[in-house]
Amino acid sequence: MPVWSPLEWLEALSYLVTIVGLPFAIGVFLFEQREERQNEEESIYQNLSDEYADFLRLVLEHADLQLRSKPRTEALSAEQEERRLLLFDLLIALFERAYLLVYEDDMSRKQARLWQSWEDYMHFWCQREDFRALLPEMLDGEDPDFSRHLLRIAAAEACAGQ
Repeated sequence: MPVWSPLEWLEALSYLVTIVGLPFAIGVFLFEQREERQNEEESIYQNLSDEYADFLRLVLEHADLQLRSKPRTEALSAEQEERRLLLFDLLIALFERAYLLVYEDDMSRKQARLWQSWEDYMHFWCQREDFRALLPEMLDGEDPDFSRHLLRIAAAEACAGQ
């Protein structure tokens, strides 16, 4: 039985590392990358949700505009009209940010679930006649894909409301 020299042992160990260790290291790296990507997606979604909650607090602070309780707010003063327009502008900016950060044409099941809540918010606000009426003006200069998406939702809600 031959005795291996230290150099032969090191060579054998390097083969073992190459055969077993390298694929294992690649697998661990890919797993960690996927986990990091999922955590980043969840963080983005959580930040957007927090921003929407902040927006709803603003709506509550301006309860006189009745943005959550009526499909259209009529007979507003000039100051109320301005506040309503600013709130709608904030909402459009939030929707666009959500669209750009979350929406994809080919989403995983989890991504689609996260996106669906934003779709629900968009449908809710597009049920408002005054919001729909202001959309063309508010979407001027926004991302074209986002604008088309929101206008499709608004058209669907306009048909549903008739």
